[in-house]
Amino acid sequence: MSEVALRFTDLLKKARQAAESNGQQWLAYAEPEQPSPCQFGDVVDDQVAWWPVLNDAAIDFSGLEHGLELSLHPDLKAFYSTAFGGGLRLQHQRGPVELLMPWHQADTERLQQNIIGHVLMKRRLKQQITIFFAVTDDEDLMLSLLNSTGEVYLERVGCEVKEKLADSLAEFLKALTLPA
Repeated sequence: MSEVALRFTDLLKKARQAAESNGQQWLAYAEPEQPSPCQFGDVVDDQVAWWPVLNDAAIDFSGLEHGLELSLHPDLKAFYSTAFGGGLRLQHQRGPVELLMPWHQADTERLQQNIIGHVLMKRRLKQQITIFFAVTDDEDLMLSLLNSTGEVYLERVGCEVKEKLADSLAEFLKALTLPA
């Protein structure tokens, strides 16, 4: 298992343990046509309880890579292949973040379509290729991995990356804490 997958798995376990010990449940939108392996209990008002479920098979990004003539950074592939879930809310020194996760196997196709759209936009704007992996409370800001180096940046939608947060995704994940 890669260092990224190990760190992400550790964060998932710690966050779940903390939530369970506080009597909390995580809720996500329930897709009626495709249940997730992480959901449990009844669907109430289109919401369902969930816990992360480790993915036992790596996501196949070969079609995306072939179509874009681009090799995705191995850290990004390891990150997205780690687990299914509804998004993990954590804290960074810059503020709250939500790490993105596919909800189920079919959701990996939607994820890849979004990555393709993002890469095509970056190419059209003649900017360095980044791949998003988390969102912030500001809808115009996301966390992205610079594909050529693996460095983590705070990225404003449509703009070139400027603010580096970590030299690697593993280093970034190590800096995250559970929300207070």
